[in-house]
Amino acid sequence: MEPSALLPLFVNLGVPGFFAAAFAEKFIPIVPSYIMLMLFGMSVADDITLLSAILATGAGSLAASLCWYGIGRGLGERRVECAVARYGRYVLFGLPTYVRLAEAYRRNRFWVTLVGQTVPVARIYLALPAGVLRLRPASFATAAGTGILVWNTPFLVLGHALRETGADPLELGFRVSIALVTAEIGLVAGTKLLHRRRRASLDAAARAVSQEAR
Repeated sequence: MEPSALLPLFVNLGVPGFFAAAFAEKFIPIVPSYIMLMLFGMSVADDITLLSAILATGAGSLAASLCWYGIGRGLGERRVECAVARYGRYVLFGLPTYVRLAEAYRRNRFWVTLVGQTVPVARIYLALPAGVLRLRPASFATAAGTGILVWNTPFLVLGHALRETGADPLELGFRVSIALVTAEIGLVAGTKLLHRRRRASLDAAARAVSQEAR
């Protein structure tokens, strides 16, 4: 059976199926997540079930991320790097990608966790280096859960809104995913720019005070 053929089975299970699919997608990507989420959104009949779908997929994805976190924490840096170097290429997660994620974590752990949940491929295995670096579990879960909701909710809501239009979830979901990633990159870049400008202003003020004191 093709992996994509499993999606109707998850849909037929309702909310528990949404949880199971979101959990499984973090280990064995069945189809691109944006397609899966839009199909789930198209399958729900009312707003209450839509909210349940958002919470169920969020919980399933977060549970899987915590499992990856536990694997990384349990195995440790050396064994994880060896495993990624040997097997990572089979799941589109090579050693260079792992190293970049680990280095990014060392610079800004919360934002890397949050934004990383909206980046294809990285969102699946992001928790592995987080576990290796022993991020605080509560902080990791908060950032990961927020990022997961930021990613899941627009696709589920859009799928629900377009459930009777016959829209193609593959094409539309791809466009929405690009828009989300672009918006987040712009937000992060803008936040960093404002932080640098504020820091430069504070440094300039401190230098001025220091010169007046002399």
